[in-house]
Amino acid sequence: MSATPVLIPLVNPNEPEAQLAAIGVHDKQWVQSGTLLCTLETTKSTMEVYAEADGYIIALQRRPGDTVRAGELLCYLAASADWQPPEDARIGAHSDRQGTSRAEVPPGLRLTRPAQEFAESSGIDLADLPRDRLITVEFLKTILEQPAAAQQNLAAPPEAPFDASAVIIYGGGGHGKAVIELLRAAGIYQIAGVLDDGVPAGSTLLDVPILGGQDQLPGLHARGIRLAINAVGGISNLSARMTVFDRLHAAGFTCPSVAHPTAFIEPSARLEPGVQVFPHAYIGSDASIGFGSIINTAAIVSHDCRIGEYANLSPGATLAGEVEIGAGALVGMRATVNLQVQIGNGARIGNGATVKTDVPAGGIVPAGTIWPKS
Repeated sequence: MSATPVLIPLVNPNEPEAQLAAIGVHDKQWVQSGTLLCTLETTKSTMEVYAEADGYIIALQRRPGDTVRAGELLCYLAASADWQPPEDARIGAHSDRQGTSRAEVPPGLRLTRPAQEFAESSGIDLADLPRDRLITVEFLKTILEQPAAAQQNLAAPPEAPFDASAVIIYGGGGHGKAVIELLRAAGIYQIAGVLDDGVPAGSTLLDVPILGGQDQLPGLHARGIRLAINAVGGISNLSARMTVFDRLHAAGFTCPSVAHPTAFIEPSARLEPGVQVFPHAYIGSDASIGFGSIINTAAIVSHDCRIGEYANLSPGATLAGEVEIGAGALVGMRATVNLQVQIGNGARIGNGATVKTDVPAGGIVPAGTIWPKS
């Protein structure tokens, strides 16, 4: 049985530490994907951390009021309540932590107790195991099926410490260019490179090197890079954008929210991880922006709006107060949505449209029209 480590995300690029304002679960509790695990606070930001998979909470040793650092372990999500975490899964342990309390385990190697017992009984040399993952019994069984020559190449160098300033961009198209310009203007992150599965390695995007595709993720993780920006826009194919988020998460990367310095975000607004806010956009008081959403150039999100995950507000879109935008919905350029209107999941509002009443899930409002038609 394997488990997924839940790491403390970077809430504010200028503050690697945050306070655990609240914890919504307890050890050994079964949770479903989307369950609120905890709330983090810095001097300027608040972030809620949700479970990204079903599982039992294991090794939760934190308490409300604790100070935590980006990259530290919060807990594990395990398939069984009886799953035993590595002995170094303790308060303050980093995902890339070097060393262990068990002398027989090589420094930097992370493996479950059942995996250690299986390795010893199967004659697997622990020194030959990779350091870029949590070693489970299932993984060990797969390497036993490999040819001996392949097994000799399993070892990987110890991972570098977490670099809070380094970030990669996944997506080498037009949206990738916009993200590069945003990050350069913000001046917070150092761009380590661009990944794109359809662009040859060695080329560049606005002078940033294309490093290759998804196969480069383990090596970048080993270099201490844990932050990534999803630059796949997904306007015509939302599943492509969602797949990239899943791919980055599975590889151990966190997607921080980013905003252009000319955008204005009220202090009471809340941005989930993966949100991108482009030049001259405005996000009003008590508005909340869901995971992975895009607030494009000069878009206006008025007070108390609720934007679902993966939503996309095109340049110049305007939302009046208390508007709700469903997950995966698209609001076109210069479109206007009136006060307290609800836009359903996956709905598409055409460019220049005016929306006066609710739009159902999957609904389409043609460009330049008034909804509902009189």
